[in-house]
Amino acid sequence: MSADRRRLVGVDVARGLALIGMMSVHVLPPLDADGSVSTAFAISAGRASALFALLAGVGLALARVSRPGLAARAAVVATIGLTLGLVPSPVAVILAHYGLLFLCALPFVRLRSRTLFMLGGGWLVAAPVLAHALRAGVDQGPGANPSWLWLPEPGRLALDLTLTGYYPVLSWTGYVLVGLAVGKLALSSRRTAGLLLVAGAALAVAAKAVSWLLLGPLGGDRFVDTSQQFYGTTPTDTWWWLAVSAPHAGTPLDLLHTTGTSLAVLGGCLLLASLPWRAARYALLPLAAAGAMTLTLYTWHVLALGLGLQGLWVHVLVVLLVATVWTLALRRRGPLEGLAAAAARAAG
Repeated sequence: MSADRRRLVGVDVARGLALIGMMSVHVLPPLDADGSVSTAFAISAGRASALFALLAGVGLALARVSRPGLAARAAVVATIGLTLGLVPSPVAVILAHYGLLFLCALPFVRLRSRTLFMLGGGWLVAAPVLAHALRAGVDQGPGANPSWLWLPEPGRLALDLTLTGYYPVLSWTGYVLVGLAVGKLALSSRRTAGLLLVAGAALAVAAKAVSWLLLGPLGGDRFVDTSQQFYGTTPTDTWWWLAVSAPHAGTPLDLLHTTGTSLAVLGGCLLLASLPWRAARYALLPLAAAGAMTLTLYTWHVLALGLGLQGLWVHVLVVLLVATVWTLALRRRGPLEGLAAAAARAAG
């Protein structure tokens, strides 16, 4: 297997893990019967969707799509997202926000990796602070999924996508910038993969440690309730909320922690994909196949939940089986990935 192919397999495996992590949060309850946080929620909540967003930037760097092509791809993804918003599903659909994230990446796709790392790091810290100030006095989201029914209210749609929704693009653009920077590294190098794993783990631990210091010894827990569940943003009644690093809090420490976990997972997947053993490649095939067609499989997952198909293992097995058979039999993109690629080619 060539170095470039191993690199793509590693990225696809990470994307497949992100998809399954998001599915687990959608299907399983956040709490167990004894009231404790469920294992799936503790592992994947906030981290899986962040990995999904960071890998969007990695994919853009690897694909080297033209700006018109990128805009066309963003339009396809957003169109699917607004359509899924019409489905009565328990999922907070990411695709409309995802499409806007693609558009926000347009001015940055040609920048160098070092510049992107600096810009992305600054964005992850500064954007949530700006968002906190802008949301003061604004009705807190996220509410229902944005859909075509929102078009008569463009202000409401723009506010949800950028500021108050489950995946506020103002803050989440930092993930894409870091992903773009990572995608321009020598990802076929085991040294690079190891650095991503170690640096990502260190960043994730450091962000949690700073949050613990601010909320515990420094007394921030007197002003905020860290036990509550967040939906993309925090309240704005005190600046102490910015010290929280809970899932989907959208604070600097939440974004830095989930960026760290995303980098670590990607580094680990790249290392696994670089193993010379044929058995390892076969073992990774289902995840890599699923990661290569996440747009199609995520859409199926949302529709299946909307139709009442429950059971995490059912969703996981269908996704892995369909992806593996599709890849081995047809050796082509998933149908929705093909549609997005065709739109990009036409626009380019």
